[in-house]
Amino acid sequence: MTRVLSALVLLPVVFGTIWLLPPLVTLGLAEVVLLVACLEYATLATAFGARVPMALVGVGAAAVVAGVAYDVTGLVVMAALLVVSLASLASARRDRHALLDVASSLFPLVYLGVPLGAIVGVRFDLGREALVLLLAIVMLSDTAQYYGGRAFGRTPLAPLVSPKKTVEGAVCGVIAGIVIAVALAGPVLGETSITRRVLLGGLVVGLGIAGDLFESQLKRGAGLKDASSLIPGHGGMLDRIDSLLFAAPGFYVFVQLAGMTE
Repeated sequence: MTRVLSALVLLPVVFGTIWLLPPLVTLGLAEVVLLVACLEYATLATAFGARVPMALVGVGAAAVVAGVAYDVTGLVVMAALLVVSLASLASARRDRHALLDVASSLFPLVYLGVPLGAIVGVRFDLGREALVLLLAIVMLSDTAQYYGGRAFGRTPLAPLVSPKKTVEGAVCGVIAGIVIAVALAGPVLGETSITRRVLLGGLVVGLGIAGDLFESQLKRGAGLKDASSLIPGHGGMLDRIDSLLFAAPGFYVFVQLAGMTE
């Protein structure tokens, strides 16, 4: 029940922002999500024994989000990487932990900044309908995985990383994602072949599953069940966006390369 109530509060905020407000507000929402995710990432990094200058990292990752959204990715990412690299080198320990500190400082720019920038880029370049389509594929496939796994799950998908996830649940999620893509990608992105829609749905769901497992791997390595307890019944911000962190760049790149735009 707590999980459902949290969703009922958050979903209108997210979809209302995307659908009713100007694109810049979506960018602002993405930056807020980024800063919360960075704080949770800091907890994970600390659990691994890393020292990360999070204030500077947060600013760098926020710049990357805007850079991707405004299609100046290369310039902004290079500048952010350079500044964060120099700062982390200055503060890193002069022992075997030095590489851990520097790598952990740079990772959020790529892991958090680029994907959240891609989400905003979808809103800017492809429109609100395209972003809603992306979120619908990810969220509904996640729901299908959860309930499909509970109903039919027998075979562990990745037992060492996430023991509760099953192959059967993943298949249910892929089917749901493909159905949504086939039904909605044409009206939203422009008429295109069924094959491309199937590939889009399968790609987004597959990358979403990978993103979920990747974050589970980080949490398991850090000895944590959830990234935080921010969202009742859901865990932390990272726990909510883990699938999108992999799925959003894949969606954006595929749609652009496949010419699925009007």
